[in-house]
Amino acid sequence: MPIQPVADLEADATAEAGARFVELAAAFLAESAGGNAVVSTATPPASLAARFDEPLPREGRPLTEVLGRVRDDVAAESIRLSHPMYLGHQVSAPLPAGIWTEVVASAINNSLAVREMSPAGTVVEAQVIRWMCELAGLGEEAGGTFTSGGTEATFTGLLAARAAALPNAWEEGVGAAPPVVVCGEHAHYAVSRAVGELGLGMKQVERVPSRSFRMDTAALERTLGRLAADGRRIMAVVATAASTATGSFDDLIEIGALCDASGIWLHVDAAHGASALLSPAHRHRLRGIDRARSIAWDPHKMMLLPLSAGMVLVRREADLEAAFAQQAPYLFHGAEGRRWDQGTRSFQCSRRFDALKVWVALQRYGADGIAALHDLLCDRARELHSAIVAHPAFEPLHEPDSNIVCFRFVGQGADSHVVDDANRRLREAYNRSGAGWITLTLLEGRPVLRVTVMNPRTERAHLDRLLLGLAEEGARLLAGASA
Repeated sequence: MPIQPVADLEADATAEAGARFVELAAAFLAESAGGNAVVSTATPPASLAARFDEPLPREGRPLTEVLGRVRDDVAAESIRLSHPMYLGHQVSAPLPAGIWTEVVASAINNSLAVREMSPAGTVVEAQVIRWMCELAGLGEEAGGTFTSGGTEATFTGLLAARAAALPNAWEEGVGAAPPVVVCGEHAHYAVSRAVGELGLGMKQVERVPSRSFRMDTAALERTLGRLAADGRRIMAVVATAASTATGSFDDLIEIGALCDASGIWLHVDAAHGASALLSPAHRHRLRGIDRARSIAWDPHKMMLLPLSAGMVLVRREADLEAAFAQQAPYLFHGAEGRRWDQGTRSFQCSRRFDALKVWVALQRYGADGIAALHDLLCDRARELHSAIVAHPAFEPLHEPDSNIVCFRFVGQGADSHVVDDANRRLREAYNRSGAGWITLTLLEGRPVLRVTVMNPRTERAHLDRLLLGLAEEGARLLAGASA
């Protein structure tokens, strides 16, 4: 049959063709949310790779045939984030309105780098950023931009800090004595990655010890004093709200006061925790965030938006624009253009309309509705913590500040190294069963089980099922170790 590319385009642009994609997605969501399917695939990577090991397709195939492969080879072999027993990484069971908005954003396909390529999109993004700056209390000069996620947001915030500390760095480099970035020992790897990528060198990362998994502010004060006495410039302090490992919030009031006293740029990595600003019950955990010069925030975490939807906010938008002060006369046209063009404050030139799904979600569910979902996730984490306290097979390691709980399987009288090995193997064995899905982390050098409640469909009965499954699997591991 001769190739008819234009005819195929028109056929695929119909509502009937689009409905087939929507039906596939809706079926995947329904099967996942119902909790009857396995949470994750047990198919080995090599077997999956073999399914896709094929020559480059030179001719097209019927849409129904292609969608059949998407259903059977992709969706069926994916982790089901909307399953109530998915309790793993900080990736959400996405809000339905956010999912369907992805199709509209792709159909519009405007690039938000410049206003002339996205007349409505740049305005929508600016408004969403304004709402978030107001929630953070950053003031009238504040601004920001959407990013691919918290890693890019932290990189961008620290790039702005570098521009403030070393305004000639782009042309002259950082010099022989680059400034220091101070962060807590539980800071996300995005901080050290940014320091390396900014050309400062990893030796310029100063890590402050923690107390109860939060940055020890007394130790921070001593660190700042020591660095000043040694004549070392401090480019920024990075506070964490909340940490990836335990969901703990640093004391932003104390840290902000120390930074203000010394004129130090404060960046708050609130990729996970900033959504608590929507919640009357939890926003107190972010008291002092208005002292920040820059903030990382991921709506694709606790606002439950589909990937990706990250943001960087700054107290003075001019600081962000100074970090990207380049001339591009074929794109940026004078003062009026700079107000709306997002390319003047972002790494991205080809920029997707990710702000639309945040705007739609807020319009559909309201800030209060999303806050209620946020609170539900945190409440479930506290219920899990209470169940762990009452269970003889487990040991809690902290009280949850958010929706993250870390704990250990302790078994019955086994040696510590045997228990450590059991915890290390337990997560993999449990996830492989398909009954649920959790993560593992290290706290104080020891492997611990880690749960993140990211799905509002998860109920107390699912948490009880989780502990029962982990206890049974752990007992089998210990029995095998002693055999």
